[in-house]
Amino acid sequence: MLKSLTVINFALIDRAYIEFVSGLNILTGETGAGKSILIDALSAIIGGRSSTDSIRSGTDYFRIEAVFDIENISSVKAILDEQGIPQEEDGTLILTRRLAKNGKNSIHVNGCQATLTTLRKVGEKLVDMHGQHENQALLKPEVHLSLTDAFASGVRPKLEEYRQIYKQWHTIKTELASLIQDSRERLQREEMLSWQTQEIGAAALTLGEEEKLESQVKILANSEKISNAISHSYALLNQGSKGFSGVVSCLAEIKRDLETAVRYDDTLNEQLAIVTDSLYQLEEIMGDLRDYHDNLDFNPGKLAKMEERLDVIHRLKKKYGATIEDILNYYENASNELAAITHYDERLTELEQEERNLAGKVEQLAEELNNQRQIAARLLSRQVSEHLADLGMPKAKFLVEVNRNHQYNIDGANDVAFLFSANSGEEARFLHKVASGGELSRIALAIKTVCSERDGTATMVFDEVDAGIGGQTAQKVAEKIARIAAFNKQVLCITHLPQIAAMADCHIYIEKVLEKNRTITQVTALTTKEQVSELARMTSGEVTKLSMDNAAQMLELAKRKKKNWGNKV
Repeated sequence: MLKSLTVINFALIDRAYIEFVSGLNILTGETGAGKSILIDALSAIIGGRSSTDSIRSGTDYFRIEAVFDIENISSVKAILDEQGIPQEEDGTLILTRRLAKNGKNSIHVNGCQATLTTLRKVGEKLVDMHGQHENQALLKPEVHLSLTDAFASGVRPKLEEYRQIYKQWHTIKTELASLIQDSRERLQREEMLSWQTQEIGAAALTLGEEEKLESQVKILANSEKISNAISHSYALLNQGSKGFSGVVSCLAEIKRDLETAVRYDDTLNEQLAIVTDSLYQLEEIMGDLRDYHDNLDFNPGKLAKMEERLDVIHRLKKKYGATIEDILNYYENASNELAAITHYDERLTELEQEERNLAGKVEQLAEELNNQRQIAARLLSRQVSEHLADLGMPKAKFLVEVNRNHQYNIDGANDVAFLFSANSGEEARFLHKVASGGELSRIALAIKTVCSERDGTATMVFDEVDAGIGGQTAQKVAEKIARIAAFNKQVLCITHLPQIAAMADCHIYIEKVLEKNRTITQVTALTTKEQVSELARMTSGEVTKLSMDNAAQMLELAKRKKKNWGNKV
């Protein structure tokens, strides 16, 4: 349950701290005082949409903190475990959200930084928000299916099983339709891929081949220049030129001179060793140059073939990729696609069989889902009608009509509609055609009451659920809300009706005040005496002795009723 809410710089709220109790928490105040702002803050702290527009004028950020007791809410504990968020031994959960104009926003769950998605997951398990928007949503047929499914525990597992098979079936159907529709394009594609793979396959490319060919072509194309350079180098080493001896001959003569000198001065040994080593290396180089020159073969035919091979590679590169590796990858992919096209008939037969099998499963699961929904519809119809009787509509009939069709979608093969009749003898008709505003509020409350006994949320919020009702009906609604708070879960309720406010276990008053020439919303938990005054104001519009006496009697009557409920448990 929600233990406390701290709101700072949110809309008209400068700073507010509110503690809540486990029963019925009533929020009252003049129209426009800021009651809905408090609910908006609560919505924001459980992951609802919010923006910098909510930041109080003259400030740079808003901050909201909510403290919950999750000791008995296993679904929230499971999410915390999944996200690696530590849990307090006493079951306390602290949610904090800060939104700033500079974009430095933060969300913390028990002190750990969290995402908005995680906050929403946690929030959905903690609080069930209900207001005018949800009432109007009841008029939309598409909502009726989801409400019926949420009501019955047996529907959800079957729906998940159905959806899994339906998605597989839909995928196969899509592939099958595409395969049949593209038959003409398939033939054209087959022709092209066949020609391309033959062209690339015939080339028999190998990795590194292009680089090797380019190196060899370069040598063959310049073999005459290479031959002349090698011949000249060899001559300089061996024979010399223009009256000079060859380099090797000169170096051999230097070696002999140094050998003579070393006999008399051994300090020249190092120089002799260098000259000797150089002589041997040059003699080896001479042999290498001679062999290279002898093996140098200028073959115009070989060069032409290499250049022709390079032309083939360059042509393929223009069509299929920037490198040989790209061309070979294209070849592999094209071959695989061609194989798939070649086996078109086999794949078509395989898909048709798979589609028939899945279609049968979809039909079977849709029928099982339909049966579960029919059971849920009867139970929901009866229970909502019973609650409507408690809400001052003893002759009202609420029906959930589930129709089976053969138009399968992700939710099955059912159309669900809510029908309503307010009086005996009247035929039940579609809810959106016959329900008045006051009736719709009570129907919504009845549905919420029924569903609240089955969902796992600990706190329910009613935002002006009293719209369009008054008198004895208001008293019935008040008792219904109070019973939810007493036996099922914590309730926060914004109301303008004194009958509902009198049932409060905690009465919170919200008002606008002028402070330092600025309007702010002030939140106060009322004492019993202050609660009587507020009920008097709500009853007659002004506080008089008569309205105070009436309010005190109303409060005493509410206490006796709640006490009697407790004695019957």
